[in-house]
Amino acid sequence: MPTISKGNSHQTVITTFEVTPGTAHDILDELTQAYDVCISKQPGFIGAGIHVNDAQTRIANYSQWQRREDFQAMLRTDEMRERNRRINALCKGFEPVMYDVCKTYG
Repeated sequence: MPTISKGNSHQTVITTFEVTPGTAHDILDELTQAYDVCISKQPGFIGAGIHVNDAQTRIANYSQWQRREDFQAMLRTDEMRERNRRINALCKGFEPVMYDVCKTYG
C-alpha cells in the first residue's frame, strides 16, 4: 500500500500517459496485467494506483519503491522492456518521473 509521507525514504514515481478514448482501456488492461504478473513481484515494490480521467484521455500511475534503484531495475527487465514497447505503441506518449514528497495534508 503506498504511503504518502514526507518522512519516508521511499521513491515515488508518477507516470502520466497521453491516450485516446479508443485506447485507454487497452492501456489500462496492459498496466493491470503488468502489475499483476510482473511489477508487484519486483524487489522493492511497495504499492501503486492507476487513475484515468473522465474523458479517457489521460492515465496517471502512482507507484512507490523502497529505493530508486529498485524502480530502475524493474524497468530494465526484459519483460518490462517488452511491455513498455507495447504500451508505447498504444498511446501518444508516457513519462515516468521520480518525485520526493515535500508536504502532505489531511
